[in-house]
Amino acid sequence: MDHASPRDRRLDRRIPLGCSAHIRLGEGEEITAECIELSVSGMTLRANYVPAEGEVVEVVIASPSGDKMARPPLVTHLRITRCHALDGGQYEMGGSTVRIVG
Repeated sequence: MDHASPRDRRLDRRIPLGCSAHIRLGEGEEITAECIELSVSGMTLRANYVPAEGEVVEVVIASPSGDKMARPPLVTHLRITRCHALDGGQYEMGGSTVRIVG
């Protein structure tokens, strides 16, 4: 499902996070995930969910653990551009930010 060239995928600086996140699906279902890295234009997530190519999901990312300031979560709409299987029923997916909700 990965159609972007490696050069296109790395135009923005990526920040490794390892924060807890949730993927909200259109039907109201919520999937527990981990935000592996974040950039201005997108992010990489790990979850036990297999998205459709081009699917747009809402992602809620908690503040990093150890953050001394109480911050609201980052909420974005993410268009899935790639997904591949990992061990243990997990999948790593990447996508581009369609919109920042809050």
